[in-house]
Amino acid sequence: MTVNIRDEYIKLSQAMKLASLVSEGSEAKYAIQNGEVKVNGSVCDMRGKKLYKGDTFEYKGETVTIA
Repeated sequence: MTVNIRDEYIKLSQAMKLASLVSEGSEAKYAIQNGEVKVNGSVCDMRGKKLYKGDTFEYKGETVTIA
């Protein structure tokens, strides 16, 4: 799956909502805090993590690329 952004970066929680992997920001917050999300192959616990074009994140078996 690919998420296209117009700006320089997107925050991880926003990208999760944009990819329809979570319905609310609070759902993203808990998933990230519980270590359920990987960014570029490593577990990430920073909700405000900035993702740039070319970065990937994984959640519940879905891999999303930022483009």
